[in-house]
Amino acid sequence: MLCGILLCVMLTGCHTSQSLLYRKNVQPDVRPQESVYTTPVAVREPEYLSQPQKQKLEPTWQESKREQLEALLQDSLLIKSQLGLCVFDITADQYIIQMNADQRMRPASCEKVVTSISALHYLGGEYLLRTRLCITGEVKENGDLSGDVYIIGGMDPMLTKSDVLELAKSLQKMGVKRIAGKMYVDLSMKDSNPLGWGWCWDDDYGPLTALSVDNKDVFTEEWISALKSCKITVPNSARTQAERIKVNGVLTLPANGGLARAVCPSNAVLVAEVTHTIDQLLTKMMKDSDNIYAESLFYQLAFHTGEKNAGRKQAVSLINTLINTLGLNASDYQIADGSGLSLYDYVSPTLLVTMLRYAYGQKDIIDHLWGTLPIAGVDGTLKNRMKETAAYEHIFAKTGTVDGISSLSGYAKASNGHTLCFSIINQGVAKGSLGRAFQDKVCEVLCR
Repeated sequence: MLCGILLCVMLTGCHTSQSLLYRKNVQPDVRPQESVYTTPVAVREPEYLSQPQKQKLEPTWQESKREQLEALLQDSLLIKSQLGLCVFDITADQYIIQMNADQRMRPASCEKVVTSISALHYLGGEYLLRTRLCITGEVKENGDLSGDVYIIGGMDPMLTKSDVLELAKSLQKMGVKRIAGKMYVDLSMKDSNPLGWGWCWDDDYGPLTALSVDNKDVFTEEWISALKSCKITVPNSARTQAERIKVNGVLTLPANGGLARAVCPSNAVLVAEVTHTIDQLLTKMMKDSDNIYAESLFYQLAFHTGEKNAGRKQAVSLINTLINTLGLNASDYQIADGSGLSLYDYVSPTLLVTMLRYAYGQKDIIDHLWGTLPIAGVDGTLKNRMKETAAYEHIFAKTGTVDGISSLSGYAKASNGHTLCFSIINQGVAKGSLGRAFQDKVCEVLCR
């Protein structure tokens, strides 16, 4: 049995040796086949590499400006305050950036942009503010004026003492030595509200009257003084004290309380008038941000409707019609006054930019508006801003400042020759200077 086992082992060993020998004689598979390792790389180059590679396009000028403006949005000022920003390239007819552009915000004196463009749209650049002197009756040989005197207010804030004196001199030239009748002021151009809707009790403006002198409610005193200078006698009976009236339920004396109020009759004769142009008004209103001048223009709009004692509602109806005509919805905004003093004014950067775009496209408007806007580093409320920057002399814009609000809206001349219009509203700022500093950075980006 042991011999059998040994024989089996020997046979198995022989089989294993033959198997190993067979494996050593096996040749590798050399059938023709392609190999990425043996084929030249140039021949096996991936197809997409054989095509010209697409070069990355350079950003457009507008895209570059947008990136630069977006970088400014990291300013720490915007952590605790709100920003409304809208920039439109008029030359290229496209927006550059809109950031909270449709948000309702208080514009401060940028409200004057809405007022001025609306006034130029409806009234025209040739519009005159008029203060007129009319009389009834006749001048007798002894120099007595048998009838009455009417001074019709045109709500002209540019009326001066010299102008009042010239009106008195016109009576003197007619031979008037004594006014035997009564003297009246016609204040029917506007309503009796002495202040704007939403003005604060501590706003140092007003009362808003259709007849002021040097922007003050002192017409009676100046008129009597002018008559004396012309040696025209005015009996006490001619200076009837004005009746008391109610304004918003409060019993008060109307403006120019030293003279009676009455509407000038249609049969009165025009003796003289003092006029000032809308350009004269706009220059001070926009360059110096004069609020009374702005309210005057606001009431010129109201008067344009043809209603007596017209007020805010009449002016707003015209402004809203223009807003709707420009493709926006007037009900999205609230126009409370003409100056931006009111707490109730709510517009948006989009509205202001839309107005500016419209004005730029209307020669009859922009020819009168452009020269009235403050110029960066040169004059008006921008005289001391943006000097020694790319924005110097290239920003033409209206400023706005009330507590918590700083704004800037207008036009920019960019380095590529394009004209831009923009509106920046910083709302909820602790200091106006912080808002102005941010606006200056935006303007520098637009101009460089």
